[in-house]
Amino acid sequence: MAQSLFFFVLAGVCEIGGGYLFWLWLREGKSVWLAVLGVIILAIYGVVPTLQPVSFSRAYAAYGGIFIVLSLLWGWTIDRTAPDRYDWLGAWLAFLGVLVIMYAPRR
Repeated sequence: MAQSLFFFVLAGVCEIGGGYLFWLWLREGKSVWLAVLGVIILAIYGVVPTLQPVSFSRAYAAYGGIFIVLSLLWGWTIDRTAPDRYDWLGAWLAFLGVLVIMYAPRR
């Protein structure tokens, strides 16, 4: 469980971080080299989910919940946009979905 959660977090940091670097280039006029680095990091993101021990559909469905949580944390720390209680409630529900999808006992 710890290893798969690590891969989810790593994938999320790569996806959000790579997308953010691209955003900085397109939306905020930063160096094109940030976009190049962002594309490389996004390519790494494409590889990381393949390390999950479950099927593609289950891994990506569960990853969606992790992405929600990480996006709020990224916005809070990087963009200084504090999540409100409804953001946290939604993130908690999404994370509960991750736990059910990935770790519920199956036959």
